[in-house]
Amino acid sequence: MSEGARIRATYEDLLSLPPNVKGEILDGVLYTQPKPRFRHMRTATILGGNLSSPFDSGWTGPGGWWIVVEPGIELPDSPEVSPDIAGWRRERMPEPPEDVPITIVPDWVCEIFSPSTRNYDQRVKKPFYAKHGVSYLWFIDPEARLLTAHRLVNGRFQEIGIWGDDDHARIEPFDSVELSLSAIWIPAKD
Repeated sequence: MSEGARIRATYEDLLSLPPNVKGEILDGVLYTQPKPRFRHMRTATILGGNLSSPFDSGWTGPGGWWIVVEPGIELPDSPEVSPDIAGWRRERMPEPPEDVPITIVPDWVCEIFSPSTRNYDQRVKKPFYAKHGVSYLWFIDPEARLLTAHRLVNGRFQEIGIWGDDDHARIEPFDSVELSLSAIWIPAKD
């Protein structure tokens, strides 16, 4: 079938997925993968919490952000975009929407690799986020214990650094607070 003849996915297509499948529609195309497992979700929970305290709640940090794990975002031709973690500067989104999808592009997105998402996150989602103007993109690889950060420059993501294992780091756009990366990894088995 030619690109122009492809049937565009709808929100109803997402609703018809089995319960053990996560789906997103990016630029009219439905992408599916297995629901995240423990390591993936724990990494999102710990990192989200470590960023939420200083940046969302303003405890021990500057505040000024909304930090959300697996938000439902609705963008043109993309009725369901769900990064692992996303953040919005409050000057761009002063109030979170109530009971409706978020329609504002995040300022920061974090995707956590798993065997079923590594390729998809890099080959599909990274260019999608660049096209829509997400300013910062982090990739976390729990297996390799690495965090790679990118900044959007002239419509393309440029790598700004790689941190790992037990590094203490100040990483854009959250560089006003030092993060301890050892907290987000599941301890290695001896």
